[in-house]
Amino acid sequence: MKLKKITLKNIRSYREQEIEFPEGATLLSGDIGAGKTSILLGIEFALFGLQPGQRGSSLLKNGEDAGGVILDLEIEGKSVTIHRTLKRGKTVSQDYCSITTEGTQEELSVSELKSRVLSLLNYPGEFAKKQNLLYKFTVYTPQEEMKQIILEDSNTRLNTLRHVFGIDKYKKILENSSIILAKVREEKRLKEGMSSGLDKEKEVLAQKQEERKAKEMELLERQAELSSKKELTKKKSEEKELIAKKIEEKNQMNQEIEKTRLLISTKRNSIESNKRQIEIIKNQLQELSSLKEQITQIPSLEKKIADLKQEKETLSEENLQVSSSINSLSLKNQENEKIKQGLQKIEICPTCLQDVDPNYKSNVLNNLDQDISKNIFKIKELTLKKKGLSEKINKNLSETSELEKTLQELKVLQIKVESINEKSSHLQELEKLNLSFEKDIELLSNQIELLANSIVELKKYDSIFEQKQRELDEAYYQERIAEIKTAELKKELDLLKIQIQELEEKIAKGEELKKQYAYLLKLEDWLAKRFIPVISYIERNVMAQLKSEFSKLFSEWFSMLVSENFTVRLNDDFSPIIEQQDYEIDYAYLSGGERTAIALAYRLALNQVINSLMSKINTRDLVILDEPTDGFSDQQLDKVRDILQELDVAQLIIVSHEQKIESFVDNVIKLKKINGITEKEEIAKN
Repeated sequence: MKLKKITLKNIRSYREQEIEFPEGATLLSGDIGAGKTSILLGIEFALFGLQPGQRGSSLLKNGEDAGGVILDLEIEGKSVTIHRTLKRGKTVSQDYCSITTEGTQEELSVSELKSRVLSLLNYPGEFAKKQNLLYKFTVYTPQEEMKQIILEDSNTRLNTLRHVFGIDKYKKILENSSIILAKVREEKRLKEGMSSGLDKEKEVLAQKQEERKAKEMELLERQAELSSKKELTKKKSEEKELIAKKIEEKNQMNQEIEKTRLLISTKRNSIESNKRQIEIIKNQLQELSSLKEQITQIPSLEKKIADLKQEKETLSEENLQVSSSINSLSLKNQENEKIKQGLQKIEICPTCLQDVDPNYKSNVLNNLDQDISKNIFKIKELTLKKKGLSEKINKNLSETSELEKTLQELKVLQIKVESINEKSSHLQELEKLNLSFEKDIELLSNQIELLANSIVELKKYDSIFEQKQRELDEAYYQERIAEIKTAELKKELDLLKIQIQELEEKIAKGEELKKQYAYLLKLEDWLAKRFIPVISYIERNVMAQLKSEFSKLFSEWFSMLVSENFTVRLNDDFSPIIEQQDYEIDYAYLSGGERTAIALAYRLALNQVINSLMSKINTRDLVILDEPTDGFSDQQLDKVRDILQELDVAQLIIVSHEQKIESFVDNVIKLKKINGITEKEEIAKN
């Protein structure tokens, strides 16, 4: 992994600042409190987010509601950009997260982004929940934190290093193995107790199997007996059915007699009904014979009615003409009256415009009065004539109505007379039908007599049927008893089979429990005598190998920083042992520079051990040292140059306020704080 650029916005003392990281060794220089460490915290935040227990307010600039970090880096030749933001609410929390790989951007949750970064860095999965220990002890560890781990008690230090080395799994394996061993022993005791009565259950099973064989033999006998009972029942049923057919035949004959008697009764009723009908028809024929003479008047009546209707039409036409004449004369008189009224008012002729002569007007008025008088006289004569015509028409209508009524009655009589032939034919048919009915009655009576004789012959089967019914009932009873006994035996056998099956299953489970007990016995032996000792042995060997390599590297780095009067090594709990002229010196009695040398050597040795142990992690070419020379003398500062040359990394970032180190590195980034805001002063290349 190589850092390319970081952009800080409202992070600690930074307003908005972009810092590029060149390859090689780079020094972040500036006074104490200038904001050098803030850059390192920004890098860590961009990669992993807020750490457990870390408050967002420790990163977000005071008085600002939002801030963020954009980190550009290169991992295995791929360009990666990580963007994280902080937002102030009731507390300061992480807000927006995204990652851009080779130009493809993804917005992720906080945990998703951390998992993606760990994957890109090729960190083992078990480090996802270890507060970035691997990053801290391979890339960036504040110098004071490294001093702190040296001063921790031995158990805490060992557990921390187990986490860092990724070998705490052995301890977990041993702890889990102890738990499993305890459960195996408990389960073994349980299986042993559950399978203890297995032999007794096998004896019970053998007894039940013998009992089942005896029951099965008895069942075969019962089934044979039941079969013979069913055959007897079937035979008795067939005999009963034969007798029942005779009884049925007798019953059918009785039904036939009843039907025949009913038919005879019906025919006799029909004869009586026909006789009554014949008598009625004879009387009707006698009455109709007397009406024949009356219907001869029909033609003369029809002619007379036609003449009257012709006469009515003539009278109606004449009456219409008289009414028309009366209306015409009345209209003329009305017109003459209008002329009179108009003439009386005329003084000047409208045609010649001359005065009208009174004599001429008088003559015209007289003529009009004469015409009116004549017309009135004619109207009176015509009115009298119309009255006479109306009386004749009414008389004609009355006479015509009477004749038509008489004609209608005669036509009804004519229809009745015309039905004489039909009634005569019907009379003959009824008389023939009665003769036929009488012959049928005679034949049906003979049939009843024959059926009655046959019934007498079949009556003997009634007693036989009762006997066969009793025999069949007894056969059914015996069959039912045999069925009940067979069913009871089957039920006993089924119950016995269920008991045997349950015993077999129980024994099978017991056998399985014995196998499981034997397996658990072997597993207990394997865990207690083989697996746990092997894991303990592996852990001791791994820790011993790591301690040996760690101690060797620690001694080499320390010897480069301190005079030969001192020798250092690590004991079994990885605590530094400092000796001078064969005397051990307590860490508390060392000078500040010597403590820093111990911490720096410990840090560099740890870095090399981890990178060697986990050679595939993608942070092995990057080292960040925070104030690695705190308390160093000038002579020790000179030796730092040798240290930096020995470090075989592609990118080294050092935070220090020592100006002498500027000559040791390839690039210098100077930072200064003005009015509480950190700004990049310059970038210098050596």
